[in-house]
Amino acid sequence: MRYGFIPLAVSILTVGAALAETDQIDTILTATAKYADINVALAEGFFPAPPGDCVSAAAEGLPAEMGAMGIHYIHPGLLGLSPPGTGRVNGNGMNTDFTTPSILLYEPQPDGSLQLVGVENLIFQSAWTAAGKDGVPMFGDQPWDVMADMSDTEGDEAHGFEPHYDLHIWTQRENPTGVFAPFNPDVTCG
Repeated sequence: MRYGFIPLAVSILTVGAALAETDQIDTILTATAKYADINVALAEGFFPAPPGDCVSAAAEGLPAEMGAMGIHYIHPGLLGLSPPGTGRVNGNGMNTDFTTPSILLYEPQPDGSLQLVGVENLIFQSAWTAAGKDGVPMFGDQPWDVMADMSDTEGDEAHGFEPHYDLHIWTQRENPTGVFAPFNPDVTCG
């Protein structure tokens, strides 16, 4: 009986954290709903990340059943992108606010239109370290993913970018593998 209180307390804390996370995601969904119209995104400075391809797990050498991320529309100002050069994309942006994301994720539709499926933020590791930050960025209790190209694989795990942290949030399309998973099996590139 004495130990019965601990799981209950943990359960209440877990439920409370889950509700807070749901509220945050609902806020992000509301704030980014305007980007369902690709013209709004373009007018605000977003454009397709070169080469403009839809990123799928299969194209990255991963199991196809993992799904896709979609086409990434980036905002160079929020990413703090350096002028184009001959190397990987780099920048100094420190945006962690998902209500004003630095990347929008779109799924191509059979009629040629694009459907907003989620948002993403990205911070280059060098900028994070230069700002005196320790560890990886966090969204509540969720750590961001650490991305860097692995020289021993054929795929480019960092998608042409310098080592960085990123986090996907599937706001407009439910993801059965989790709201923060990089790929969504319910998103396709075909």
